Amino acid sequence: MEKPVYRRVLLKLSGEALGGESGRGLDFAVMRGVALAVKQCAALGVQIGLVTGGGNYWRGAKDGGGKMERSRADQMGMLATVMNSLALSEVLEQQGVPARVMSMLDMPRVAESYSYGRAMHHLEKGRVVLFAAGSGNPYFSTDSAAALKAAEIGADALLMAKNIDGVYTADPKKDPAAVRLDRVGYGEILAKDLKVIDSAATSLLRDNAIPTLIFALDPPENIVRAVCGEKIGTIVD
Repeated sequence: MEKPVYRRVLLKLSGEALGGESGRGLDFAVMRGVALAVKQCAALGVQIGLVTGGGNYWRGAKDGGGKMERSRADQMGMLATVMNSLALSEVLEQQGVPARVMSMLDMPRVAESYSYGRAMHHLEKGRVVLFAAGSGNPYFSTDSAAALKAAEIGADALLMAKNIDGVYTADPKKDPAAVRLDRVGYGEILAKDLKVIDSAATSLLRDNAIPTLIFALDPPENIVRAVCGEKIGTIVD
């Protein structure tokens, strides 16, 4: 059996990835694949925190831009991540993986309110902790929320499973000459404005010396491969 190279990780999933090919709503086949991969990681003894985006339902700055006040639009995005976290926690539990949803917005009838002590207790007990509602503040992306939680729980790495298989020199959808990078520094991401991670998250990860692995969610087994140190995607440090 493969051995993990990390004891504790923060896994970031894009909301669009949870929506499958359409990028909208929830694709339960995709979520089941994610749950099975997370189950494998947990069986290897890895402690897992998880943050999802909400773009399969609503992206505050994009969907509300120019139509409504930004703070309210971002709050709607936070609620989208709560829905994703609740759905994913259900699928995890169906696969026999104990999971807890902790929200940065107080909604005790739906999810536990976040506290550092309770989160660490759940992780140490082998439960997957889904951190919902972003950072609880407008103007911060779920990338920033993932970076914040990775630092807070002392994660050995941030794993970002996306619809793209790494960091490129340019947008590969627009530039056929774009080349995927095996490794890149946080400083280079900021200097070249590569946009694969937002600038606030990039600075936080750099300042706390947390490496980030960016790879494709398809297939979900890439999550296990990343945890076990296989060379996939791009390492950012």
